[in-house]
Amino acid sequence: MRQQLHAEWTKLRTMPGTGRLLLAVVALTVALSAAATATVSCPPAGCDHDTVKLSLFGVQLGQAIVAVLAVLAITDEYSTGMIRTTLAATPRRATVLAAKAAVLTGLTLAAGTLAVLTSVLAGRLILPGNGFIPAHGQPPLSLADGPTLRAAAGSVLYLALVALLSLGIAVAVRDSAAAIGTVLGLLYLFPIVILMVSDPGWQRLLWQISPMNAGLTVQATTHLSGLPLSPWAGLGVLAAWAVAALLGGGLSLRLRDAG
Repeated sequence: MRQQLHAEWTKLRTMPGTGRLLLAVVALTVALSAAATATVSCPPAGCDHDTVKLSLFGVQLGQAIVAVLAVLAITDEYSTGMIRTTLAATPRRATVLAAKAAVLTGLTLAAGTLAVLTSVLAGRLILPGNGFIPAHGQPPLSLADGPTLRAAAGSVLYLALVALLSLGIAVAVRDSAAAIGTVLGLLYLFPIVILMVSDPGWQRLLWQISPMNAGLTVQATTHLSGLPLSPWAGLGVLAAWAVAALLGGGLSLRLRDAG
């Protein structure tokens, strides 16, 4: 397995655009998070904003770049024909997918951690200037606070799970445009479809199985009792999507030829 991990690390590291995409994950996540915190204010009478979730708002954009990176990590091999060499060197296809998933997860966790920590820091610096101060019932953001730490760590895990979901879909689809479209549709169009459903019961059910809606509940730190899912349960829904995608992609990789 060590050789496969090294091979996948070398391929992903040398793939055109990997560095730029990882940088974009960090830059866009932080930029949107900072913009979100800069647009809200808290009057002296107090306010009801979830400042932690606001400071992590950019994850909703960063996930799109993570998805693109994950898709290209496998479809680039199909487009160049390198996948034949990979599978000839490692006939056990499950091992290839596992090694690729491990390397991709490691890179995503690294970039996600930097993006999330910087976003929280930006929120800590920006929010007090907009009235989010202890005198208004809004203490500064701190990772020493349990819910804040859970939201931050959960956001990093969320990005890693989006990467695995995207990788699984890309292995099955094998086409960059189709795979990216499928992943972004699941993440961004699914919530729009939910808004078009009038029945409250169905709307709640669809919300609970939506990869993005459910997964991002891990960022919530206020009014948790009003959420359709608890934070960790919501992240578990996204994990189930990722596992299903990887299993489906792995089965496709095993049953289909390398062409």
